[in-house]
Amino acid sequence: MINVNLSVISLVSIGEHPTSGRPRRAEQDARAIELGLKLVGDNLHILHAGQISEDESQQSALRSYLGMGLSEINVLSMLEKADAVLPIAEYLIQQKPDIILTGVRAEKGESSGMLPYLLAKQLGFGMVTSIADILSIDKVNQQAEVLQALPRGQRRKIKIDLPFIASVDMAANQPRQSAFGPATRGKFSVTLGGTFNDLEPSIWQTAKAKKRPKRLKIIKANTAAERFKAATAKATGGGGKMVHGVEESAQAILDLLIEEGIL
Repeated sequence: MINVNLSVISLVSIGEHPTSGRPRRAEQDARAIELGLKLVGDNLHILHAGQISEDESQQSALRSYLGMGLSEINVLSMLEKADAVLPIAEYLIQQKPDIILTGVRAEKGESSGMLPYLLAKQLGFGMVTSIADILSIDKVNQQAEVLQALPRGQRRKIKIDLPFIASVDMAANQPRQSAFGPATRGKFSVTLGGTFNDLEPSIWQTAKAKKRPKRLKIIKANTAAERFKAATAKATGGGGKMVHGVEESAQAILDLLIEEGIL
């Protein structure tokens, strides 16, 4: 379903491996590229906002997108902590795309998932989130039919007017592997992206995330009758003890929470 009359831009970022923390191609961004290649083939326009770092691992992460069969990545050069929304919006206004594809959220940094929404507001485009596929494009009526991914494997068809921004979900088609040859032959086209300072993060307070509390009791039952029986069954065992007084009761509760790994 390659449409040569369609203009599609896919925004990409440098991802982060969840275990090792090493730079890599972002999974959702790679799926967005795969969808873009399906729509327009070699005419797909790739945009990255940031710097071409001298770090080989970060360059390798960007080149892994080129290894999917792309000849060029357009780079909006800007400071690491600069606000990327305005430079990207200005660039997209000049390009006049029909469809802009992004991942749902970045794999490092703020990872708020707000970028596509902020771009849609700046450009006045429609926004559809968590899509799995773009089913059809009607250039005559300036409409597209997309397949939106919902929880528990459900899907929903949505019609949206062109131009629009779509964030691509992990439910989209798995991206092709990155080939070494095309990755090394591809090039970066660098454009100055401006110096819009992002002052908001300077007033934030960050802290390490806490582990999610685990349930004390997990009832494994298939029917309502079995769940009721398990919930009302009398506990057996001789490990209990009688406690008296507020302080002794509080200490017993605290000991139990520590024993179960909640505190």
